[in-house]
Amino acid sequence: MEKAKRMKRLGTETAFEVLAEVNKLKAEGKDIISFAIGEPDFDTPQNIKDAGVKAIKDGYTHYSPSSGVPSLRESVARYISKTRGIEVDPEEVVITPGAKPIIAYGILACVNEGDEVIYPNPGFPIYESFINFVGAKPVPLPLLEEKEFSFDPEQLEAKITDKTKMIIINSPQNPTGGILTQDDLKMIAEISKEKNIWIVSDEVYSQIIYDTEFKSIASIPGMKERTILIDGFSKTYAMTGWRLGFGVMRKDLAQDITRIQTNINSCTNTFIQYAGVEALEGPQDSSLSMVKEFKERREIIWEGLNEIKGIRCIKPKGAFYIYPNVTEVCQNLNLKGSKELQKYLLYEADVAVLSRSCFGCRNEGEKEEYIRLSYATSKKGILEGLKRIKKAVEK
Repeated sequence: MEKAKRMKRLGTETAFEVLAEVNKLKAEGKDIISFAIGEPDFDTPQNIKDAGVKAIKDGYTHYSPSSGVPSLRESVARYISKTRGIEVDPEEVVITPGAKPIIAYGILACVNEGDEVIYPNPGFPIYESFINFVGAKPVPLPLLEEKEFSFDPEQLEAKITDKTKMIIINSPQNPTGGILTQDDLKMIAEISKEKNIWIVSDEVYSQIIYDTEFKSIASIPGMKERTILIDGFSKTYAMTGWRLGFGVMRKDLAQDITRIQTNINSCTNTFIQYAGVEALEGPQDSSLSMVKEFKERREIIWEGLNEIKGIRCIKPKGAFYIYPNVTEVCQNLNLKGSKELQKYLLYEADVAVLSRSCFGCRNEGEKEEYIRLSYATSKKGILEGLKRIKKAVEK
């Protein structure tokens, strides 16, 4: 029996494949420093864990509404209203098991086969994967090192066609740590309004930002009703394993996406949603402390990488990733590209990183080589990892 043809179009998130490889090596006794997985190394704050346990004890262990429990939808509406400066109604909120489903549901609800979707490249690999899966055409928008990993406005304009149905943006970005400026967002907003194009704005790192203020395209007048805003709890509150996220969008689309959720998941885990209420409404000290620590780690890893022969990198402005240019390193070691460097560092230096190829197909004319390092690991681990990388690439 044959499987559906669409399965050949579905990609994956290779960070988890590298994680499995790292865990296998660790099980064999290897001492691996991992910069691979994008997961805070902090524990979920105690008040949030207590709220989850209390919810279980209080009997919140049954189905909830597909769109989410009312109290969490209300909390999310208040949170987005405050942080984005727009009025959000709870009926415009859909709670999901992690933020990823909103990417999938948004594309399913708004994009037809043959439509074109513009997405950031390098970028979170699930964008490209799911665009392909639904039979739409993925149109990569290069994020350029010389523009601090923003895009060339002329390139964006050139990619707009009559078939463009959606533009996906991610700021702060995975994998680059870059952010889109207010001017960038205004340009995208004007295109969206002029051409009647949906915007998916992935803002899961919105609270992990340094040296500047976070800006959302949904805050621009006329854009809230055109935008599917994605956010969640995994990064800000170290709740990756809890699987809790949400989307904010106009009411009619929220109803459609809720219907998709009913078909696929029924609902999000009920007692975890009450932990989400505590995350948003309770003390923010732990989250703020995490961001402060990430900022200190950013300085260490940025300075350390730039001191290694053949590596140069821009200081990240958000998230907990750094995306160094390793073209010269690959040349010096006679490696074909960053994928070979990823393997070399894992087996020769006991350091796990992710190659450029983990974040989408190469853009047309792209010649430089990059790797991504997550600095969601201890300062001690960062210093040891840098020491190993330096030794391995400067020999």
